[in-house]
Amino acid sequence: MPTPAPNAPTRRWWILATVSLTQLLVVLDGTIVNVALPSAQADLGLSDTSRQWVITAYALAFGALLLLGGRIADFWGRRRTFVLGLVLFGAGSAWGGLAHSAGELLIARGAQGVAAALMAPAALAIMTVTFPSGRERNTAFAIFGSVAGAGSAVGLLLGGVLTEYLNWRWCLLVNLPFVVLGVVGALTLLTESRAEGDRRYDVLGAVAVTAGLASLVYGLTLAEESWTSIGTLGLLALGVLLLVLFVVVEARSSHPLLPLRVVRNRARAAAFSLQALTGAVMIGAMLYLTFHLQIVLGLSPLFAGLATLPITAGIMITVPFATRLLNQIGPRRQLIFGPLIAAAGIAYLSFITVDGGYWSHVFPGVLVMGVGLGFTFVPLQNLSLLGVAPHDAGAAAATANASNQIGGSIGLAVVTALYVAVVDGAGDPSSPAAAVDGYSAVFLLAAGLLVGAAVLAAALIGKDTMQDAAHADRSPVLHLA
Repeated sequence: MPTPAPNAPTRRWWILATVSLTQLLVVLDGTIVNVALPSAQADLGLSDTSRQWVITAYALAFGALLLLGGRIADFWGRRRTFVLGLVLFGAGSAWGGLAHSAGELLIARGAQGVAAALMAPAALAIMTVTFPSGRERNTAFAIFGSVAGAGSAVGLLLGGVLTEYLNWRWCLLVNLPFVVLGVVGALTLLTESRAEGDRRYDVLGAVAVTAGLASLVYGLTLAEESWTSIGTLGLLALGVLLLVLFVVVEARSSHPLLPLRVVRNRARAAAFSLQALTGAVMIGAMLYLTFHLQIVLGLSPLFAGLATLPITAGIMITVPFATRLLNQIGPRRQLIFGPLIAAAGIAYLSFITVDGGYWSHVFPGVLVMGVGLGFTFVPLQNLSLLGVAPHDAGAAAATANASNQIGGSIGLAVVTALYVAVVDGAGDPSSPAAAVDGYSAVFLLAAGLLVGAAVLAAALIGKDTMQDAAHADRSPVLHLA
């Protein structure tokens, strides 16, 4: 029986299932260890600083290398890069799950981030060339976006179940069967695609952006102890200078790592900014929600995971409505009211108290937050890649993912610094009341970030964004091997 054409309808939807599965892995691993952190900390003797780096190591390596990963996907081949990323991700997961020391776990998490930096932009680029335009594209990206959006919340639930009934190590080892399925699906379904033209790598740009982001995030991490120390200020200044150098290099390069035309589009720039802000909320604020559930409310890892389920439920309930609205009214309105609804939900969480219960102080907030995020994630993935020429698909996909992960890394560092400042300023820093005050401040900051996201969407996204993109120049520069 002959192999179906790459763009045959049935084959396209199986490709969607494959890349969505792996995207779920990438996003899920940003939060699946949250609930398991107290158990891993006790087992491996992690300090409080090292505990945070279990999350930051993954998000930082992921975000800092995504642009290079996107260009590798474009030039070397999206299918090859996708499969290589999956294999390396599986190896990193196995290493982390079997780690015997804090150092091993942190290195393994960094290795997972490097692998995800290859896999994620390749997956999004594959989506872009498989569903180039039309209603099918909107539906496919709605599904892909909802899977990616729900992944963070699913990670919290799955992490709780695995930690409660098996061991925190299974929060990493659980990736292995999904990696196998992803590799089999990729080798069976995907044909190779890559960009034509100049395929030289922008080494200087890659070094500048990677070192710049790493310096910036590490400087913000040191700010937990002091905002005015030489180390903090020096790293922050170095990070900013290297990122400015990166922009200068990209503007002058004939083979840029990130073609500036990708980010000059106002609507796309807004989408990348919203990715960063929602990443800060999902990675930063959700960590402190799990701490409140376990440390203050005394929930077991299982019930702490279950307690976050309304976020997933809110997202999944909203997705069908958000998909229809995307086809009818475009992304602008959803990206205004979606973040505002989510902001209202997370602002409600700021009213938590030491003696407050889950159903009265947590449940309403996380449910409303999930509904708002559903209206946000569905149009956001589509808008990030709307109107991008196939030659730039990997770079644009990498920028979207990098915005989310770097936003999460920076967001986690900032909210942690805020939490530490509030707790240290309390009369008794070790008391539950001090911790709750810190959590409340974190939730208020997260709500403010989402309000800022809505304002950006209103200012930068035009009413006719979808129609304008339909007439954008999409030159046939894609090479199918």
